Amino acid sequence: MTRLGDLVTRDANAFFHQHGSSPCVGALRFARGMWLEDADGKCFIDLHGNSCHHVGHAHPRIVAALKQQLDELCFSPRRFTNRAATELAERLTGRFRNGGSRLLFMPGGSEAIETAIRLACVATGRSGIIALEGSYHGHGMGSLSLSESALDDRLPHRIPGVFHLPPYWDEVQGGGDQMVDALARCLAANSGRIACLVAEPMRSNCHVPPPDLWPRVANLCSIHGVKLIFDEIPSGLGRTGRFFAYEHFDVQPDVVVLGKALGGGMLPLAAVVGDARMNMAPELAIGHYTHEKNPLAAAVGLATLDIIESDGLIEKAAQHGDRLHQLLHDQIVGPFRLVLRGLGLFRALSFQGPTVGGDALISAARACGISTTAKDQTSIGMSPPLAINDSDVIEISERIKMIPDQLSRR
Repeated sequence: MTRLGDLVTRDANAFFHQHGSSPCVGALRFARGMWLEDADGKCFIDLHGNSCHHVGHAHPRIVAALKQQLDELCFSPRRFTNRAATELAERLTGRFRNGGSRLLFMPGGSEAIETAIRLACVATGRSGIIALEGSYHGHGMGSLSLSESALDDRLPHRIPGVFHLPPYWDEVQGGGDQMVDALARCLAANSGRIACLVAEPMRSNCHVPPPDLWPRVANLCSIHGVKLIFDEIPSGLGRTGRFFAYEHFDVQPDVVVLGKALGGGMLPLAAVVGDARMNMAPELAIGHYTHEKNPLAAAVGLATLDIIESDGLIEKAAQHGDRLHQLLHDQIVGPFRLVLRGLGLFRALSFQGPTVGGDALISAARACGISTTAKDQTSIGMSPPLAINDSDVIEISERIKMIPDQLSRR
């Protein structure tokens, strides 16, 4: 058996080092359902999955769809269509606005955000963009510009005309009311210049917005002719207990961006789905990609939607999220009070008590057989596959309650 340390060392010597991926914390040899197994045979419950594992790792129906498509058609130049790409496009546009939407596919979320921005700029004839300070939308030049107004100066990340609002989750800056007030001022001061507002309907750190926030934002955008773009790359496809996360908030965006789980946890695939009235510049290349209509990725996307629908995973996400809330929220475990936030199975768990830090939380979770990420210095991600069962929920909660004991040993 290949030793864990061997692969980690080889990886560290082969890849450029960057925060969050390389050097790696371990090496995997197996992933199935909600489980990961490393090269030394240790198993972990995956509460992160890079937001790709809605249907669980290595779902047999995804594997079968991929094998079947390999025999049918492996590649399609973008000037040709194919069955899988067309059917997936019809399924997604029907979900967004039946008969009133169109889409574009691309390999990943960063590219999808860039495409959505271009689409809005072309549709409005404007170039200004509004985003929320401290959000995350990818690592392209445009998408990274949206995330924060002040990043490391060594990264050439900025594009002009980006305005940042104080986010609804920052109560120190006034929360949702301050965000809406800042938006109104920004739109008034830049009349006729703003093309779009880009935001996650629920932040990936799992802060739930006030129920009236997005209707108020959408109303201001409509008044000023600004396109509302929702980034649902981590939150869409049922994770929150609704197919689109924005469905919780009584609002209809002009564009929604999907990714990550759309590829079934196996292949990279993202989509920009928007109002059909924005289909107004056929002479331009809004989002050209070599694998724009890749039949393998599209077949996996179709199988993913089939599993989500036929297995009732959206309803299960809501039910299991509620159950985790009952088992963990406001529980006292050792010196910590556990606080669970979010919707469905798009959650974060905060350990309120002694200061330990995000790295210590992640390390303690790994010692308890849990793979996840830090959402902040007191919180870890709680996003298992939607395809878990009741006994899985119990096991997750029991392992979570072991983390304080691990922290006390450090």
